[in-house]
Parts: sequence; C-alpha cells; structure tokens
Amino acid sequence: MESENLQTFQEPSAIGLSVLVNPSRPSLDIVFVHGFTGHPERTWSQKRGASDGQFENDEDGERPSKFRKLLGNRIRRSIYWPRDLLPINIPNARILTYGYDTNIRHRASSAINKSTVYDIAWNFLVSLEAARCAETSRPLLFIAHSLGGIIVKEALRRSRGCETHQSHLHSIYEFSSGIVFFGTPHSGADPRGLVLHIFEQVIRGMGFNVNDQIVNALLPSAERLKELRDEFGPMARQRNWTIYSFQEQYGVMALGGKKVVDDTASCLNDPTIEVTQHIASNHMEMCRFSGPNDIEYAKVVGAINRILENTTRLNPSSERIALNADQRQYLLDCLRFDQIDARHATIKTAHAKTCKWLLSNSEYQEWLNQNKIPDHYGFLWIKGKPATGKSTIMKFAYANAKKTMRDTITLSFFFNARGEQLEKSALGMYRSLLFQLLKMLPDLLVTFESLPSSLPSNFNQWNIEAVKNIFGRAIESLGQRHLICFIDALDECEEDEVREMVTFFERLGQFATASQIQLHVCFSSRHYPHITIEKGVSLVLEDQGGHEQDIANYLHSELKAGRSKLVDQIKDEILQRASGIFLWVVLVVQMLNKEFNCGRIYALRKRLDEIPNGLDELFQDILSRDGQNMEELILCLQWILYAKRPLKREEFYFAVLSGVAPEALAAWSLEEITRQDMERFILSSSKGLAETTKSNHQTVQFIHESVRDFLLKGNGLNKLQLNLSSNFPGFSHERLKHCCQAYLRIDLSECLTPGISLPVASSQEAKDLRQLSAEKFPFLEYATHNVLYHADSASGYGTSQTAFMEHFCLQDWISLDNLFERYEIRRHTSDSSLLYLLAERNLSNLIQIELQRVQNMDIKGERYGFPLNVALVHKNESAIRVLLIPNTIARSNDSIPLNLYSLGGREYQESITSILQNQDDMGSLDDRTLLSWAAGRGHEAVVKLLLETGHVDVESKDKNGQTPLSWAPQGGHEAVVKLLLETRCYFALILTSLYVYAKPRRT
Repeated sequence: MESENLQTFQEPSAIGLSVLVNPSRPSLDIVFVHGFTGHPERTWSQKRGASDGQFENDEDGERPSKFRKLLGNRIRRSIYWPRDLLPINIPNARILTYGYDTNIRHRASSAINKSTVYDIAWNFLVSLEAARCAETSRPLLFIAHSLGGIIVKEALRRSRGCETHQSHLHSIYEFSSGIVFFGTPHSGADPRGLVLHIFEQVIRGMGFNVNDQIVNALLPSAERLKELRDEFGPMARQRNWTIYSFQEQYGVMALGGKKVVDDTASCLNDPTIEVTQHIASNHMEMCRFSGPNDIEYAKVVGAINRILENTTRLNPSSERIALNADQRQYLLDCLRFDQIDARHATIKTAHAKTCKWLLSNSEYQEWLNQNKIPDHYGFLWIKGKPATGKSTIMKFAYANAKKTMRDTITLSFFFNARGEQLEKSALGMYRSLLFQLLKMLPDLLVTFESLPSSLPSNFNQWNIEAVKNIFGRAIESLGQRHLICFIDALDECEEDEVREMVTFFERLGQFATASQIQLHVCFSSRHYPHITIEKGVSLVLEDQGGHEQDIANYLHSELKAGRSKLVDQIKDEILQRASGIFLWVVLVVQMLNKEFNCGRIYALRKRLDEIPNGLDELFQDILSRDGQNMEELILCLQWILYAKRPLKREEFYFAVLSGVAPEALAAWSLEEITRQDMERFILSSSKGLAETTKSNHQTVQFIHESVRDFLLKGNGLNKLQLNLSSNFPGFSHERLKHCCQAYLRIDLSECLTPGISLPVASSQEAKDLRQLSAEKFPFLEYATHNVLYHADSASGYGTSQTAFMEHFCLQDWISLDNLFERYEIRRHTSDSSLLYLLAERNLSNLIQIELQRVQNMDIKGERYGFPLNVALVHKNESAIRVLLIPNTIARSNDSIPLNLYSLGGREYQESITSILQNQDDMGSLDDRTLLSWAAGRGHEAVVKLLLETGHVDVESKDKNGQTPLSWAPQGGHEAVVKLLLETRCYFALILTSLYVYAKPRRT
C-alpha cells in the first residue's frame, strides 16, 4: 500500500490518551473522558446479547474482572459507539479517549492510586496538548461521563490560566467548541451511598482498599465543585461554547430507586449556554447505545451536530465547500478512469444454459430476503477455486439484478490483477462504485460538499479516504432506496487493502441495518487469502450442484463432435476430470473441436488421453506441446508479465516484433497489417493464453489470472524452458529494454524532420503531430518513456547497465520525449543532464551508475534546477535516498546536519553542500529550512533521512517564523507529522512524566 494516510481504528489503552479513529484530514477532535470507576472502552460500550444485565456493570461502567472471567463466552462483541458508530455520522473527526485510574477497589497488597481529580485533570491537559501539537487550532469537542465532566472542566480552567505562562497549553481552552456531559455532578453527587450499599462490605471482604480521595471529591459538601461550576459559566459564555447536559432518567436499586446524580446537580442551571435533556436510562447505562437507530443515540448525535453547526458559524474558515451544478458534474467526471469497466466488459457472458441455478439457490435467496438482514447485514460471499467461473457467475448476477430489480440501484466492480493500477486497487473500486452511484442518483452529488475546501479538485490527487468518506455519506443519504453492490475477485487486490475494505463495508452494513437502509453487498474471491466477516452468507461454488450442471450444459452445447457412443464417453470423462474447474473444460473443448474440425473424429479419444488433469498441467501442455516459435512465445509472456503498464493491441504487436524481427520494423500501414492480423498474431504468439480486452482502451492480458500464477508461482517458466526462471525478471527487463531500443532506431521521417524544432506543446500543430506519431508508430511513446525504466529494473536485478549508460543517446531521447509531452513547461532543454532526468523519474539504480560517471551533482538547469530538487518535488524516495545516502556529515547554511553520499569524494560532497546552502537558487524552498520544506511538502523520505542524523531540531524556526511541525499539518501530511512528533513528543512525554511524578501530592 502507498503512503497516503488511511483512516485507522485502534484499541484504547486503559491509562492515558488513545486515538481511536484517525481520518487522513481531520477537521475536528472529539475526546471521550469516562467517569467514576469507568474505563475508556467499557463505559461507552453496549454488550450484545448480555443476559438481563446481571453482573453487567459496576457503578460507572467497569465490569469486575472476576465476573468477566465467570461469564466467559456469554459476552458477545459490544457496540463501542465512539469507534463503531460515530465515525459514520462524523467522518471527518479524529476520535480520542482518555483513561485514568479511579478504581475504588485495589488489592490490599498493592499500592493505591492517591491522585486527586485535580492531578488527573492536569495530566489530561498536558497529554491532550501533546497529541494536538501538530494542529493546535483544530476545533475540540469533549464528551464526558460523570467524574469525567469535572476533569474536563478543571482541565479547561487550568488551560485558561496558562495564557501568560506555558502558553502552549492555552490552546486547549482557546479552540474548544463545546461539551457533552452525561450525568456530571456539577454540584456534587453521593457515590458514597453507592459504595456503602454495594462495595464496602463485599470489596473489603475480598481484600480490596478504597480510594477515599476520589469519593470525597464528589460529595455534595465538596465546596470546590461549586466553585468550579461558578467559574465555568463565565468561561463558557466568553468562548461561546455550546453545552449539552444529559441527565439520567432512572435511579438504581442500590440507592432505593434514587438517581446517582439528581437533576439539580447534573446541570449548570444556566439556560443561556446549556441545553438539558434526559436519557432514558440510569447513571451507569446512560452512555451506552444499541445502535445508530437507538433513540437515545440520536439525541446525542443531534447534540454533537448542533455543536458543530455553531462551530462552523463562529469559524467561517471551517465551512464546507459550496459547489454549483457544473462543479459537481466536473467532480463526477473526475471519478471516471480509462479502464473503469475493462474487466467487466472482457468477462464472457454466461452461456445461455448456465448460471440460472443461482437465482433459486437457498443462500442467494436468504441474502436477498429483507427479513434476514439482521442475521447477515446484507452480505453474500461467493468463494471458489481458481478458474471455477466466479466472475462469470458475478456478471450474470449483476445483469439479472439490473434487469429484474427495476427499483434497485445496482453497482459492480470487477478487480483485475492483470490491469492498470486503478483496476486492481481499492481506490479504483471506490471511485468506480461512487461514479456509478452518483450518476444514477444525481441528487446525491451534494455529498461532494462534505469535503473540506482544501482538497484538490482532481480525484487523481485525492487519497482513498476522501473517496471513502463521500461514498459513505452517499450510502447514509439513500433513504428508502435499495442498493446492491457486486464486487468480484477480491483476491486480485492487495490483501491489506482488501481487509480494510471489508472492514469498511462491515461498518456500512451495520449502520445500514440499524438505520433500515436497504444495502446488499455480494463479494466473490478465491478461498485464499482467508478473510472473514462477522455476519454474512457464504456460498462455496464447487459445492453447488448447479455449478456442476453448468459445466455439463456447457460441454453438451459447445463440444461440436456430433452424437455417438464415443462422444458420450468422452463427455463423461471430461466431467469426471474437470474437478469443478470451468476454464479447464473450456480449453479442453477448444482442443477437441480443433481435432473434429479437421475431420479427425478418430483422434478425439487419443487427444483427450494426452490432455493432463489440472489447470497448471494443461497450461504447461499448451505452451510446450509443439515447441514452435518458442522465442516469440517467451517474449510475449515477458511483455505481459513485466511491461510498465498493460500494452494496447497495436503497441503489443510492435513490441514483440521489435524483439523477434527488428528488421521488419517500419511505419504502420493499416492496409498492410490489419487489426485482425494483430489479433491472430497475439493468439498465435501466446498459444491462446492471451487476449485483447473488450473495453474502449483495449489492452493485451492473459485469459485468466491463473496463467500468471502458473508462470510465476507454479514454476511454469522453468518447465517451459530449463533454467528460464533463474533471474527471469532481470533477464526479461533487459530484453524489453532492447526491444525499446530497437524501436527507437526506426525511421521517423514520415513524422519528424531532422533539425526542425517542435511546435509549442499545447498547440494544435503539436497535438496533430502526436496523433500522427501514435498512428504511424504505435510503440514509440511507450518505448521512449520506458526504455530507461526497463534498464533501471534490469540493473536492480543485477544486470549491468554501465555500457548502456555510456552509449545512451541523450539528445535523441530528449527530442522524442518532448514530442509526446503535452505541457511546454515540462519539456526539457537540449542541455538537460542525464542525472536530472533519472532523478525526475526516480530511477535510483541508474542514478548510482551515473554518479560514478559524473562524480558530481552540482548541475543546475531545467525547471527545478538541480537533480536533488526535482527528486524532492516529485517525492521520488528512491532517488532521494541514493542522492543522500548516510555516510559523511556536512552542514547547510541553516546549521542542520545532513548525512551525505560519499561516492565521488570531496568534490561530490561539496557540490551537494553547495546546492543545499544556495537556497536563493532553490525558489521552491520559499525561505524555509530543508526540514521545513520537506515536512510541508510531505516528503517523508527526506524527513526520515534528516531525523536519522539525531541532531535536527523540530522546533527550529525558518525565516517565516514557522517550524517543521507547523508546516506538515497544513498539507495534511500525517505520516510526516507522526515522524516529527516521535522526536518532539518523546521528550515532551518524558518531561511531563518527570513533572507529574516529582510534583508534591495533594492531600
């Protein structure tokens, strides 16, 4: 997975501050603080299926550990609403929770925590500021239960007093927006009565002690509570805070039916700043909810939203973007990508006599049964062995749903490991599903306005979290409309991405079920990797009788061998040997039909006996059977396996031709070589195992992902040709490089006249020239852009590129590269250095070779000046690391020590130092130090390298008066922020700990 910052969900720590939910661009911090004898998770968790509440809770949210052990498996997974529900309602919020020790019971032999409420509040304040030091101005909202409300108020009071000294702690007071109190005893409560009735006899008898300081701090006679209440009102009015005080509606049996905190104590009694509302529960249960449709939860979400509305009103800069119709349509169009429907279009439509069994299948019908939704949350997962026909089944189910479910919105995405990046990534899936959904329901285009205005206006620059948030909001806005999603071939996406995607859909399913939104999702995948969901219907394809019948129906229909006893025997044997693998049957039928078409009815039996069982064995037989054109076959496989991107049909034809018959290369004439000729060539050179996709942008790929698996994972290459798999990647990239070089030597006189300058890149003349070049020389653009890439890859696998670099025709390459460049500013001058071009393209292996040749990098020129500059701008981590390999220490003019690459001696080191010192020539630094510039641009690799020296100062200010920690959050670069915080907050936490443990204890 790339380094963009995805939303994370973490487990809370019992003590201290924990981040539960962390979106990539948070616009709000929500902090939960539990109460008396509470816990950061259990206080806010509603158990599922707990038995009548017996032994379910102690006073303020924590189950006694012995009871937890006794109940064992009777306790099911709980609904932890700060993590499970709130992110759906408030997707842009970073959610934190704070834990502290207020247990009234301790083993007699163990030390008792004697911290007071005021000690806890101070520790909370310091920890919270440290967690927010990267973005101190982000709005802050507190949600507190019981004693937690006192801690929040005291922390805010202490923060207000830090304006003149320890001013960094003042930001908590300054940027707080509001507070939600649950049963907070603003003027005292009587938990002593609860302690006496429930714990004093039992707990002491079990060998526990009681923290009297915590209990006494809550007694009605505690004058400090009243003083704090009186101080808090003016604070809230001054800051325009919005306050909600939720009060317990029911009492507890242990207090004779009385409330733990009565209504007079659980409010501020100031209607100018406070809204009071009852929760239909007692003190211990009032902040636990059964799901998003819980009426009491709706009250809380409503309160939070009104606080946020007030925050937006008071801070116009945090308002959401407002879009007109044209802007919404533009963003919708940006979601589309070239291969958005390529895989779906390429999957062959189900045979007329197959797949219909699915519609009457019991698992499928259970999935669609609305009454069964609480049992499976709307999930169906179809699993099967490779090449069993899962994608065909999914395409059939999708088509049937679109045809028969007229009132249903039906979406689909088919992962394709053989395609381009978006075809095989979760980001591509979210973009595709969101595009389809918004195109069908234009009223949901308003969900674009949920995005912060700081986001780029082009989806190619947005991270996955932004697209997920819009998709989630669109699902929330479905209302009574029914949505079905078919998502095929999860195993063809990166496993980590799939796991996170499944978790996201699980949360959507839980929310939809609780909110009575009709959402059905059908996944399909192989059995491995094994990913499970908590609830869902499972359908194993090879266990279905209907699937076996499909294979039989296909065989009887497509084997064109007439009717005879021999043919019937052959069909029976094929069915027995198929093992449920549909692709095996399809390939066998093609082979037997070929024999029959040649009039060899007598040869059918013999040919079937020669066909091996199993898909891998069949692939091997297909590829090696006749031994003809093996060089062409291997080159064909190499291009499909190792091309930088999937090649278009015309590109593929000339790419292979460049390797097997370079003397035949010439400008393409459609009259001489038709596209049908190319199709036959692809079929022949791949021996039937490659095909052209059926999308608008047709590319060449294997007929099935199992072919790639056979070659790379099943030792198929070595079986194809002895020792072929020994460093096959390096050998392949070297050969593809030679193909590119051969094509670059082609006669281009039909397009380009030597010595004539190119027209301006954006001009119509340049566009016409590019189009003519693509028509006459289809492989030219790929060969130009990727000859260096294949050389770099070959070098990475140990194939020397020294001779290639020495004889590389740089000037000719720059001319061709400029021809295909669509923006004039991105073109290169004839004086451009090879090192600059390699740094621009992140070709680190070739950079190492070039550095040995030039022995300096003090080569200024081009758009970004020096090679290091362009690597920085493009975030080319590999190139940066090669240019700044740790070895020798030098200093730049801002006194930041920098580890430098020593290859090339003093001259080379001095040239790097000169570049870094000469900031006037690096306009992109904007008067910042290198560390600030790298942090502001999100250059994680550079930040890591600088931090590795151990001498950098993350607090150092540049000419703008800002620190690296103030630059990084402005661009939403959370990974960089974390790196910087690891340095800053590590020492801050040490100092805080020393302060807390050294300060005199309040008695």
